[in-house]
Amino acid sequence: MKRLLFFFTMGALPALAASQEPLSLFGISAGKGGTTLSAPMQIVIMLTLMTVLPAALMAITPFLRITIVLHFLRQALGTQSTPSNQVLLGLAMFLTIVIMQPVAADMYHQGWEPLEAGQITTTQAMDQAAKPLHNFLIRFAREKDVKLFVEISHAPAPRTPADLDLKILIPAYILSELKAGFQIGAVLFLPFLVIDLVVASVTLSVGMMQLPPAMISAPFKILLFVLVDGWSLVIGSLMKSFYQ
Repeated sequence: MKRLLFFFTMGALPALAASQEPLSLFGISAGKGGTTLSAPMQIVIMLTLMTVLPAALMAITPFLRITIVLHFLRQALGTQSTPSNQVLLGLAMFLTIVIMQPVAADMYHQGWEPLEAGQITTTQAMDQAAKPLHNFLIRFAREKDVKLFVEISHAPAPRTPADLDLKILIPAYILSELKAGFQIGAVLFLPFLVIDLVVASVTLSVGMMQLPPAMISAPFKILLFVLVDGWSLVIGSLMKSFYQ
């Protein structure tokens, strides 16, 4: 509902600007002269952007890859809902904070601090703050995915990686992270798949048809994962993949 109201009010702004008197829409009025937005209108727009912000932050940060890998790991272990979604999302969130903290600090120092000191304008602050994020995304975006979105958007081919626009780089990064997450998940599945195959073959050969093979193999998979210190190996390798 907020999104519909946002687009509706934004589409009505030209008409409001052409009016000589401030008009109101659902109690939300344009500023005097219709050239600026009133405080209620700014609040509506800000709330609308805040609804999109969590999804954007999840998509353009390591949170995407980490959640995919942790989901595949839980499926491979066959533990159903253990660990719970809240635990996995909380772990992914804090790991993401660890990785993105230097990037966020650079964005703050390059964008917000000069703006707060009055040295640059808001537009310049946004451009400077986007540079650290641009450098981070370009490290993990595959060239194939970047080329795909350059062709889709009919944008001119960039001469250097620094010339890539964020509207091309962000979806390319998302596709690259999806592929990386699925690749890591497939590798995690292999040792547990071997255990499932061995247990299924043994149970069928001895005629144990009363219990499903997945129920018998689950303790062996958990025991193997604990013996090799699986959480440390998975999280350590996952974190190191962002620092290469």
